[in-house]
Amino acid sequence: MNVMRYTVIDWQGAVSFVADCQALTALVAACADGADTLGKLLDFSARYDPQLCEYVTSGLAVFDEHNGGSNYEAIHQALRYCRPHELPVFRVVDDETRKASLQSVKAGAIIFNLLDRRIVQIQNTFAEVKRTGKVRLYEAGILHRYELPPSWSVVPGRG
Repeated sequence: MNVMRYTVIDWQGAVSFVADCQALTALVAACADGADTLGKLLDFSARYDPQLCEYVTSGLAVFDEHNGGSNYEAIHQALRYCRPHELPVFRVVDDETRKASLQSVKAGAIIFNLLDRRIVQIQNTFAEVKRTGKVRLYEAGILHRYELPPSWSVVPGRG
């Protein structure tokens, strides 16, 4: 499976996960649809990739169950023992998780900063993020055209 790391920043903090590279287009289209929180990003992207929303929300439930209060030993163990592309979904809670959230896996790492309306391609060997594009609507099976509003920036790529 061709995967990359996605880190999403909103007003509640940051969440990081590894998913199939095909999720990239769904997430960019969700930004174009107006997503300004992680919840909206996942809800909007479900139109294009319904499994992604379930994967991230379930992973966050597991993270929250095992990493309560200020006790982050469970995620720290995962960071020590899992290969980067095998890490579970996690919240960025300290320096260790922040470092992991920026680490490229296989095809790269992308940050979706919903606060600043910025998509940062740390490393991306899959496909350059474009301001406009097409994504398949999951249920209808038809192509949907999206365009990021001018208020969004794509770094370092242009398109």
